[in-house]
Amino acid sequence: MIIRTKKFQMNKSEYIKKGFYNLILEQWWVLIIYLALCGIYYVSPSMWWIVGASIALFIYLIFWLIQFFGVTQVEQSSYMFDKLSYEISSNQIMMKINNKQGMPIKWDTIKKVKIQNDGFLFKLNIVQFIIFPFRVFNNDNEIRFLKSILNRKGYVK
Repeated sequence: MIIRTKKFQMNKSEYIKKGFYNLILEQWWVLIIYLALCGIYYVSPSMWWIVGASIALFIYLIFWLIQFFGVTQVEQSSYMFDKLSYEISSNQIMMKINNKQGMPIKWDTIKKVKIQNDGFLFKLNIVQFIIFPFRVFNNDNEIRFLKSILNRKGYVK
């Protein structure tokens, strides 16, 4: 069975928000490093530990925010924000511009899949991902079939 989605366009601001939020959830350990650097204040009392750690954290967060913003502006990834339809099968995901033009995405290029309350999030790497809202599927059977594919591939447990 092949799942054919409706044509939809990823919103750039939603892409930046979801990407940054998921990055913070995945890299929670950065907060521990920040707190450890701030904790050095109690060993060697100097306000510069807290100031320096805060500046480093701020620069780190701004760096990743610029990365997500940059993906939406770069020409190489502009295809992700065009109006596309997708064909999902157990072999691959086909991004289709029209009936004759498309680009396959093999399942082994997908690093992680998250099922969220409003759709699926397919992570290709840290800053590139595809959002499939539930509204782009034609019926609930397609959503269940996609979940079964994800279970078989080991993305969802």
